[in-house]
Amino acid sequence: MIDQVLAYGWPALALLAFAGVIVGFSKTSFGGMGAIAVAIFALIVPAKESTATVLLLLILGDLVAISRYRRVSWRLLLRLVPTVLPGLLLGAWFMNRVDDLAMRRTIGGLLLAMVLLQLVQRLRRTRDVSELGVQPNWAKAGAAGVAAGFTTMTANAAGPVMALYFLAARIEKRRFIGTNAWFFALINLSKVPLAASIGLFTPRGLTLDLALIPFVLLGTVLGTFVIRRVSQRQFEIVTMLASALSALVLLLR
Repeated sequence: MIDQVLAYGWPALALLAFAGVIVGFSKTSFGGMGAIAVAIFALIVPAKESTATVLLLLILGDLVAISRYRRVSWRLLLRLVPTVLPGLLLGAWFMNRVDDLAMRRTIGGLLLAMVLLQLVQRLRRTRDVSELGVQPNWAKAGAAGVAAGFTTMTANAAGPVMALYFLAARIEKRRFIGTNAWFFALINLSKVPLAASIGLFTPRGLTLDLALIPFVLLGTVLGTFVIRRVSQRQFEIVTMLASALSALVLLLR
């Protein structure tokens, strides 16, 4: 299996290692960057295999984030859970009716629209950090849940969706990361049996995962280091920019 992994070539393996660092970094710092790593994997590893390979690395990042960020907004999570399943079903239906290019561009377009909506809302009203903790209504939570289920099913790209939802909720950055980690840990773990049942896990992919574990852990350390040194406002701005970049990656990939 090691020979099959080495067959990718050292430049490709270096790029995959960089993607592993991004996975870990996004899980412990700025939400929304994970879609960039997903795009890198999809460029190098066969599409179906890449989905399962990156899934296990995402779960590792989730578990590290859960262990480091204990503050969680359970109310936000409870509002999301009921609508994630319809989003997953919608994503499965959509995947059966469009090609990969149309799917990626649809998701990228939706993400860009959400980023623009956030910008418009912030230009129309200003809030300082003392006003953190705004609870989105049930309609917004439902829309975010459906969008998250849809994008995670079709492209493992729900990170930017949830980043924008939590930004709208204006929760403090450490609570943001902890809540985000719990949400994706639950979602990603639930996807493992489905991925296994349809044969997405391969010996080569599992070997690649083992090789990339140190890089994911390095990313989590870097993310934890960086997040301690940015303000709430800087955190929100970078998270929004990361979401926009992820959308562009999906559109141009």
